[in-house]
Amino acid sequence: MTKLLSGPDSIYDVLGIGFGPSNLALAIALHEHGATPAEGAGLRAGFLERQPRFGWHRGMLIDDATMQVSFLKDLVTMRDPASDFSFLCYLRDRGRLVDFLNQKTLFPLRIEFHDYFEWAAARVDHLVEYSAEVVAVRPVTEAGEIRFFDVTSRDPAAPERMTVRRTRALCVATGLEPHLPPGAALSSRVWHTSELLPRVDELLRSGAPVRRAVVLGAGQSAAEAVDYLHRNFPDTEICSVFAKYGYTPADDSPFANRIFDPEAVDVYYDAPREVKRSLFDYHRSTNYSVVDMELIESLSRTMYQEKVQGRQRLRMMNVSRIREVDTRPDDVRVTVEFLPTGEREILGCDLLVYATGYQPQGIGDRLGELAKLCLRDEEDALRVGRDHRVETAPNVTAAIYLQGGTEHTHGLTSTLLSTTAVRAGEICSALLAQDSPPVARAASTEG
Repeated sequence: MTKLLSGPDSIYDVLGIGFGPSNLALAIALHEHGATPAEGAGLRAGFLERQPRFGWHRGMLIDDATMQVSFLKDLVTMRDPASDFSFLCYLRDRGRLVDFLNQKTLFPLRIEFHDYFEWAAARVDHLVEYSAEVVAVRPVTEAGEIRFFDVTSRDPAAPERMTVRRTRALCVATGLEPHLPPGAALSSRVWHTSELLPRVDELLRSGAPVRRAVVLGAGQSAAEAVDYLHRNFPDTEICSVFAKYGYTPADDSPFANRIFDPEAVDVYYDAPREVKRSLFDYHRSTNYSVVDMELIESLSRTMYQEKVQGRQRLRMMNVSRIREVDTRPDDVRVTVEFLPTGEREILGCDLLVYATGYQPQGIGDRLGELAKLCLRDEEDALRVGRDHRVETAPNVTAAIYLQGGTEHTHGLTSTLLSTTAVRAGEICSALLAQDSPPVARAASTEG
């Protein structure tokens, strides 16, 4: 396992916090510019990831689920089509290039794209340290200026051992965390979709009966969870609860998809606040609480077939909300309200799955006291430059870059794969352009 350098001479030009697709794309861009963890001609760069190995939404890698973005929006192609870190180069390396072309699709299987990410991550393994959970980031002041950040990490398996590394810049890409309704509590019977596959596998191996499962949500993950549970538990009633009248199809039409173009980020960033808000509202249907039409039609066919056969296991409880959840030793009692009439029905179920999406982690959740150095606008949102650098107090010369959590400044693609390669190139260029003052004192300690 890679161990990033530490010690008196190990001041980094950039440390990345988190190593999902966004910081992986940045690691590749830096690697292609000659970056190493050791002092050399290129930047000194490193990435810290709390997981023991690379992983991206493992709990939803359903065997037949496909990506919702083109394979050309991989880690590098939109930045450099000639890079050998592309999805096509991965296919060539795996011996499947011709086979993939014969599928006549732009959308690979999700498990295949995850394997592509793992393949790429292995090639920049020298830049990342896994099992390194960042627990604190502190400013370092010299001559009245905050020139460095000290990043403290620990191995979750050995929390007593801390390592501190000093850096001139941070790139925070800690991804999204599961969002739950207020008061919701997870348990062996109550899950979030982020853990769907391992939970289902565990349940199937146990042989425990599942009479009824309830899924809350109206987006792609909700529909996939409904379909997956229906297929894996052939004797179980699956209830899909959502406030809409029906699943909304994702708008992937050519003109709407232009909201994900790199040029659209410039338009969004420079627009007045009210225009930003309008653009976001107009194009929510490209990404939020929407479902692929193919899956909608498949679920509809299944429901109709069950009606014809007189045994309806798939039940859509539309225009409804969950009002109460009572977890008992033997089951979960879910109170569902039909909104037009206020009528309530209590469902006894063995499973409740929250398909309620994800939310970005606040900068204070990872950076602690550094959040106080970051400037905010009149709506208390972070001020972020076009190059993804957070605007900070005048005495802060060390840099903080964000990958994610910038929808308010950079638009819908902030947390999506569509502009990952381009964004990584922009941050890489900013890092290469920044001044690197000489180091005056020790950079890292261990204890």
